Amino acid sequence: MLVKQISVFLENKSGRLAEVTKTLSDNKIDIRALYIADTTEYGILRMIVDKPDDALKLLTDSGFTVSSTNVIAITIADTPGTLDNALEVLSKNNISVEYLYAFVGRASSDAIVVIRVENPTQAVEVLMKSGIHVVETKEVYGL
Repeated sequence: MLVKQISVFLENKSGRLAEVTKTLSDNKIDIRALYIADTTEYGILRMIVDKPDDALKLLTDSGFTVSSTNVIAITIADTPGTLDNALEVLSKNNISVEYLYAFVGRASSDAIVVIRVENPTQAVEVLMKSGIHVVETKEVYGL
């Protein structure tokens, strides 16, 4: 149920992001979702890719500072209020969200939300008990 997210530390300079995407592309690794948090000095690129272990090794071997983090992926209807429902479930169970990002998958009209929390196993449990669909790991990589 947990999904490996690849995080890459990037200097905030022209072409650095393109180096990452070219490295992945040249090695047939497909990016499923991405998010960049940046400052004036650097950025952190967070990605869900179809082959996270390969991407981690490849980017590390290419000289990038890379880490892997477990995140959760849930599906929600792409309508107002459904994200709020999922966040309320976490909040009521004292699970705080560190960050999240979303994308619309190809297989359905549902939105897929990637959520980073301190205790993902507990979060998966309470989300599932509340009837929220937690996406299987292989399903996320195959989107």
